[in-house]
Amino acid sequence: MKYSANSVWENKDEYDVAVIGAGHAGCEAALAAARLGFRTVVFTVSVDSIALMPCNPNIGGSSKGHLVREVDALGGEMGKVIDRTFIQSKMLNQSKGPAVHSLRAQADKADYSRAMRQVLETQPGLDIRQMEVTDLLTEDGHITGVQTYSGAIYHCRAVVLCTGTYLKARCIYGDVSTHTGPNGLQSANYLTDSLKSLGIKMYRFKTGTPARIDRNSIDFSRMEEQKGDERVVPFSFTTDPEDVQIDQVSCWLTYTNETTHEIIRNNLDRSPLFSGAIEGTGPRYCPSIEDKVVKFPDKNRHQVFIEPEGIHTTEMYVGGMSSSLPEDVQYAMYRSVPGLENAKIVRNAYAIEYDCIDARQLKPTLEFKNIEGLFSGGQFNGSSGYEEAAAQGLIAGINAARKLQGKEGIVIDRSQGYIGVLIDDLVTKESHEPYRMMTSRAEYRLLLRQDNADLRLTEIGHEVGLIDEKRYQNLLKKEEQIAQEIDRVNHTNVGTSEKVQQLLDSYGSTRLTSGTTLAELIRRPELSYDKLKEIDEDRPDLPWDVAEQVNINIKYEGYIKRQMKQVEQFKKLENRKIPENIDYNEIQSLRIEAKQKLSQIRPASIGQASRISGVSPADISVLLVYLSAARKTSDK
Repeated sequence: MKYSANSVWENKDEYDVAVIGAGHAGCEAALAAARLGFRTVVFTVSVDSIALMPCNPNIGGSSKGHLVREVDALGGEMGKVIDRTFIQSKMLNQSKGPAVHSLRAQADKADYSRAMRQVLETQPGLDIRQMEVTDLLTEDGHITGVQTYSGAIYHCRAVVLCTGTYLKARCIYGDVSTHTGPNGLQSANYLTDSLKSLGIKMYRFKTGTPARIDRNSIDFSRMEEQKGDERVVPFSFTTDPEDVQIDQVSCWLTYTNETTHEIIRNNLDRSPLFSGAIEGTGPRYCPSIEDKVVKFPDKNRHQVFIEPEGIHTTEMYVGGMSSSLPEDVQYAMYRSVPGLENAKIVRNAYAIEYDCIDARQLKPTLEFKNIEGLFSGGQFNGSSGYEEAAAQGLIAGINAARKLQGKEGIVIDRSQGYIGVLIDDLVTKESHEPYRMMTSRAEYRLLLRQDNADLRLTEIGHEVGLIDEKRYQNLLKKEEQIAQEIDRVNHTNVGTSEKVQQLLDSYGSTRLTSGTTLAELIRRPELSYDKLKEIDEDRPDLPWDVAEQVNINIKYEGYIKRQMKQVEQFKKLENRKIPENIDYNEIQSLRIEAKQKLSQIRPASIGQASRISGVSPADISVLLVYLSAARKTSDK
């Protein structure tokens, strides 16, 4: 061993599941395993870093809000905790269609971490251990336990890796380089060697964060105030909407300018991003400010969001200006931004490099293909973001538990949820940069809206055991109410009375020349289910979320039906399973590249195989013919 444990000793506490890391992935994984009845221990380099938000102070956002809703629908915790600790909430993209509406909440970072830690501490069957794990213990390709820096061995039957950005982490700005994790916390320096010894392929990725500035040094009069929504929508389907109607804090918008950009351009030679001091690959969709200036030279300004880190601190997050430039350059560029002329930096911006895996080594259940009982979730899988991490952690925790139950793992497919898109992309497609979820990645996004996440996934959560019977019965009641109201609206006729015509006039809608149905009026772009309330005398008193589903399902009925037909075709390919022991080298008509890629990734279905880069439609046709012939032979 390269570390300095004096002796190896056996911890007598017996665990079923060990979770390594207590960030957003680790919290969800540990809670899922414990709630499903398995004795679980979660290891963290610091109990003060449980559910830490080392970067942006918010949960949700475009496409990420979908993930939080889906985590909640499956029985996860993130949505509940942010509902209790947010300080501002906004529904993004409201001017667009419902497929891209995304909830985003500013968090009080300290309160969020404290609240999630309390959930873990009070969860029966779950222990928290502040200790660095240095080795994974295996026997005949099966996980048997973990060993810590102190030399203690913890026996377990399954392990979930949720190390985030801590493995061999290095924080860098200018010439300053410190071997620490986020926020100056201890990095985990030894587990990488153990993983490599097990044949696990590793990548070196990078992410970054902007400076934090003292609120008292900011001139908000030179910025645009950004307020929260008047009516807040909660993340969790279990949260009473009345409980989240709070006094909200403001965020602020300002912009960089040519002076800012000139300062950055003049100092690019001092940036570790461009000098070669940083080896890891950074996220394309969340670039540093120096990346933006270099890659978009035609842009004369970039948005800068000033966001509070919490209500008990004066630290403000400078969204949109992450950087690894030297400290003196950071002061110069931040102070060139309107409102930040006298800015005092509390924490410098920095980039962070860390070890992660090539996620193509994982099954769709997030279990390693070659190590039974070893699961992985979160940024360690090569993704970015708190929400992506929580989604993977939940699925990894669920499937670790199901492995021990002797049950088949849960796989959310691409037509069921953003979680399915996220995991399928990670385990199927090669990625040389941190993966970020976006609505454009989801082919069936009209069906995968954040508003219907419970209707899509709560049944699965109930089947797994994370959704109780009361919540499940409430879902069934909601489904029934939606169906009954859609049927009623489709069969309720509206005449040409003056009351009806006046309502149409008030919304600039064309008057009726003959009778029609309420459903036909709802389909008009300028009208909605709610707007027709005064001419709908028989309307039942329904919950707001039921009314929302009625409106969306009627207004977008044609598009929804078209996408459901596409899903039917998708399902046919997904249901064509490929045997795990198939030898692709035996299939003579497959191209060499296809044989190599298929042998490496070992897709579970024809559908997954078709999404592998380097596998052509012609290869899929060959594979289908081969499988059909093999099936006929086995049936004889």
